[in-house]
Amino acid sequence: MTYKETIEYLYNAAPMFQNIGAGAYKEGLGNSLALDEHFGHPHKAYRTIHVAGTNGKGSVSHTLAAVLQSAGYHVGLYTSPHLLDFRERIRVDGVMIPQERVVQFVEDERAFFEPLHPSFFELTTALAFKYFQEKNVDVAVIEVGMGGRLDCTNIITPVLSIITNISKDHTQFLGKSFTDIAREKAGIIKKDVPVVIGETNGRYNVKKLFLQKAHEAGSPITIAEEKGVVQQTEELPSGTRTYRTLHWGFIEGGLGGLCQVKNTATILIALQTLISIGFKIGSSHVKNGFKHVTTLTGLQGRWQVLQQEPFIVCDTGHNPGGFDYLVKQISRQTYDRLHIVFGMVADKDVRSVVNFLPKGAAYYFTQSSVKRSMPADELAAIAAKAGLKGNIYTSVDRAFAAAKTNAGPADFIFVGGSSYVVADLLKTLK
Repeated sequence: MTYKETIEYLYNAAPMFQNIGAGAYKEGLGNSLALDEHFGHPHKAYRTIHVAGTNGKGSVSHTLAAVLQSAGYHVGLYTSPHLLDFRERIRVDGVMIPQERVVQFVEDERAFFEPLHPSFFELTTALAFKYFQEKNVDVAVIEVGMGGRLDCTNIITPVLSIITNISKDHTQFLGKSFTDIAREKAGIIKKDVPVVIGETNGRYNVKKLFLQKAHEAGSPITIAEEKGVVQQTEELPSGTRTYRTLHWGFIEGGLGGLCQVKNTATILIALQTLISIGFKIGSSHVKNGFKHVTTLTGLQGRWQVLQQEPFIVCDTGHNPGGFDYLVKQISRQTYDRLHIVFGMVADKDVRSVVNFLPKGAAYYFTQSSVKRSMPADELAAIAAKAGLKGNIYTSVDRAFAAAKTNAGPADFIFVGGSSYVVADLLKTLK
């Protein structure tokens, strides 16, 4: 098979959450354990760092990988979803897995895994763990796909567990209350393994649950938001941020957006924890990793500035917690007129998100190319009830073209609502 044929096979033979949503979800670790047994438990050949959370886990995972790479470690990085190429999910030292290895994996192993009927994510996780062993990585940063307790990445025993925050997303699987969601994510806490909690969102029950779970597991726990490691932050004209920190001095971040302030605190506490258990990480490594995270790891779509006149930004935020930060960030910009190219997937909390959005913007309601997308006309109808006005476009490229046509040089165009909207935009620009 060619690489293109192999990817199509994976998308069709193994249900893919990115495309069909709930139908691709498989509860339990049975398939993951069977695949792990078949491949000889490859994740035991290297150290792992496990990252869960509703928002921010991608930024945290990529930045940790960038700092570790800067410190001279051979680093695997497993994240999801991808934006342009499936291989973005599996990287070693920032380099995507080769097309040939993906093809070989499917050709060599399909006779074993086809009878299991694994999900796309179960299969991808097995490939990642095996590939990291083959590349002899020192450490792999593993991002949870969804939740934690029953996520197929949860077969690992990491040296550090991280939970960035708790917000309402995937409630049909994880529960409708913050405590229910926190309980699922706390499932990655392992016996005697230190855990860093980014923030508890001011919810006592969530904090209490994390403390209790850590106590039961004998796991040292640190809540980053309580440590004051970020003393001051400032946004640069480029959209990125600088930080004055408690232990690392002045740091220039390569990622933009207000959400990165909390993410940075989480990352810095995680790095301190890694140092305490023997990792050799110095100040220069931290500064280099933060500043060059996008080039070191290939991360895209986090308050990514695409153009200055008009000012154009895209962001993959897609739930109420994410848009709480994004709308605050948008409000801090200076512009003549605000244009928002906006689309969401149908199984998200669309009504809560549109209630966050600014009323005075010109909206370009659209839909991405994945099957889970909410039709643009349905989205526009929901948005209208929240007082948002705009036109309807059946594709992201048409919506974006219209926004660019209507925008003056001093205007601001924001593109987001879904990772898949951002993916379609980046494909158009590419």
